[in-house]
Amino acid sequence: MDARLPVRAFFTDRTGGVSARPFDRLNLATHVGDDPSAVSLNRGLVEDLAEAPVAFMRPNHGTTVARLGESYLAGGEPPEADILLTTVPGLALAALAADCVPVLFHDPWSGAVVAAHVGREGLRKGAVDAAVAALHDVRGGWRGVGDITVAIGPAICGRCYEVSTSVRAEVAAVHPRAKSTTRWGSPSVDIPRAIATRLGHLGIKRIVQHYYCTFEELRLFSYRREGETGRQAGIVRCEGPATAG
Repeated sequence: MDARLPVRAFFTDRTGGVSARPFDRLNLATHVGDDPSAVSLNRGLVEDLAEAPVAFMRPNHGTTVARLGESYLAGGEPPEADILLTTVPGLALAALAADCVPVLFHDPWSGAVVAAHVGREGLRKGAVDAAVAALHDVRGGWRGVGDITVAIGPAICGRCYEVSTSVRAEVAAVHPRAKSTTRWGSPSVDIPRAIATRLGHLGIKRIVQHYYCTFEELRLFSYRREGETGRQAGIVRCEGPATAG
C-alpha cells in the first residue's frame, strides 16, 4: 500500500511472495525460521517494487540509530538497529514489523529518509524521539521541522493489543495517549496513537496514518494472532534533497 510520502514509499503485506506456511507468502524476515532462499526471493521482489536496493534491519526493540552510507547500495550486513537513516540517493530502507509499527520519515531539506521499527518497548524507551533527533542532526537544527512528513504503517491497534495492567501503566507513564482498552474490556496499549501524539509534540504535523490492524487483517502478518509467522515492512527510498539539481 502506498505510504503517501513525497518519495517512493510503501508498506507490504503478506501477498505476492514465495514463502510457505506459516510464513506465507511475502515474508521479509530472516530471523523467524523461514527458508532463507524464499526470503531472498521475497526481498528481491520488494527491491523491484522500490526500484532500488533495500537495506533491512535487525530490530532489537530499542532506540539504536544506524546511518547507512553508499556501501549499502551494493548490499551489506543488516545492522542491529530499530532506526535506519540514509541521505544516499537511490538507497531504500526497510522497517520490519508484525504488530509493531513501521514508521517512515522524509525530510525534503536534507533529502534524508528514515525507516523505524517502534514497538511497545521502543516507544517507552524513546524510539520516536531518537528518530526525529537523528533527522535533525543531519539537517543541522530544528528549524523547518514542519516540512518533515511521516507515515505510520499498519500495526496492532489499541482495541486488540492486550497487556497487563502494570505494563499499560508503565507505558502510559511516558506516553499517556498509549493507554487504551480492548474490545473485550481488558487493559491495552495503543502504540500508533501514542506515536502520532508524540510526533505532534515534537512539532511534526504532516502525519499520514494507516489504520489497518495487523491482528484483525488476515492479509497482514501478526505475531499476536499467529505466533510463528513472517514480517512485513515499511519501505522508503532516498531521492536526495528537494532543491537538488
